[in-house]
Amino acid sequence: MEDRPEAVAAGLSDAAEIESSLQHPEQFAAIFDRYAGQIYRYVARRLGSTAADDIVADVFLTAFDRRGRYHTAQASARPWLYGITTKLISRHRRSEARMYRALARTGVDPVADLDVDRVASAVSAAAAGRQLAAALAELSQGDRHVLLLFAWADLRYEEIATALGIPIGTVRSRLHRARTTLRKALGDTNPLDPSKEATDERS
Repeated sequence: MEDRPEAVAAGLSDAAEIESSLQHPEQFAAIFDRYAGQIYRYVARRLGSTAADDIVADVFLTAFDRRGRYHTAQASARPWLYGITTKLISRHRRSEARMYRALARTGVDPVADLDVDRVASAVSAAAAGRQLAAALAELSQGDRHVLLLFAWADLRYEEIATALGIPIGTVRSRLHRARTTLRKALGDTNPLDPSKEATDERS
């Protein structure tokens, strides 16, 4: 998966970069460089490119302001950043549901013109279908956050728990409930790629 800290050659860990930025604020730019692209793609897939521009800016402004409270025992900043992202997306929950309902009605994806992995290689081609769009619109916000952090952001169970501030058991139950809903909407078709689901116990 791209933009992972371990993929950054000869770089400091996220925790080290953030800690260093307390004395040298410009150091925080390294965190932006590592994660802005993937967070943009995730937000754009959920809310469209216009909202993504503003949300990504807010994510990193918020993260910069809160960097003094970052738990440096957590080497990767991904769960922390996606937690901030999720809270900001939550303010647009009605817009997101409307977007999915529009796709369900028309079959035209409002963000299909984006140069992004349509489903981050985690959701099958059926994800473009009207039935799945309708099902995503009807999921509770909590279930949708868990499902899409797993499927589109490629977070592990433990990372989702950290991002959302919920127990890992809640992550499992929400993901199970969301999958059940999507399977019913798709006539028992698996909404996740078999390879993804076979290794979903990654925590």
